[in-house]
Amino acid sequence: MYYFDFHTHAFSEKIAEKAMASLAETSGITPETNGTVSDLLKKCDEYGIEKVMILPIATKPAQQSIINSWAKEIMNERVYAYGSVHPDAEDALDELEHIKQSGLFGVKLHPEYQLFYPDDEKLFPIYEKACELKLPVVFHGGYDPLSPDIIRGTPERFAAIARVFPNLQIIVAHLGGDRLWDDVEKHLAGKFDNVYFDIAVIADDISDEQAQRIIKTHGADRILFGSDIPWDNPLDEVNLINRIELTDEERELIFYKNAEKLIEYAM
Repeated sequence: MYYFDFHTHAFSEKIAEKAMASLAETSGITPETNGTVSDLLKKCDEYGIEKVMILPIATKPAQQSIINSWAKEIMNERVYAYGSVHPDAEDALDELEHIKQSGLFGVKLHPEYQLFYPDDEKLFPIYEKACELKLPVVFHGGYDPLSPDIIRGTPERFAAIARVFPNLQIIVAHLGGDRLWDDVEKHLAGKFDNVYFDIAVIADDISDEQAQRIIKTHGADRILFGSDIPWDNPLDEVNLINRIELTDEERELIFYKNAEKLIEYAM
């Protein structure tokens, strides 16, 4: 099987060591890589992963341009990247133009690290611009160890965005909302043609039965293989998809064909 991991993380070599130490302490997870692109690809070689999408996050407005310029530089025949904008940045819309012109394939937003609620109207100009530029937006969805008591990115809030922006290609990471599986089934699964889920780092948090039900309800044509490496071993998610009852065609969609479709959309 061919694998395109649509949800990975890496950092500039200048900051990788410091960033990984901080994130490992916050998450309590021993990372799979040292945080660099080269080590990410080394691990992917071990796991049989052909291509990756790196999803950087601008945790401060001032980081946008630096992060997006780095994301452009690291891309090659195996490495693809999204850009990021910060909701509080005065030049967020201009930065979206920069992301498009740089050949990046979408935008990563993180409600917990960037401290916003996805359906807050202050984000609407960003969504409108992303629609105009044909830039999919991937959100962290559900629980995050950085904010264990407040979950801003809930399935209900993502559903609100999907209704207001039917032309926005929305990817909700962690199968629509990590650890909020019942709400995913209630508010998102199978309800919106413009919403994708990825399966990053969910294998230990969900039963096979509920994972299969959500995937079948939503449709394999809108599910993306992702691992969140370095925070999970990609084989955990590969094994999950191989365990549950899916056709070979559905597995191909999940493991790489849906990723290719979204890349073509953004080109």
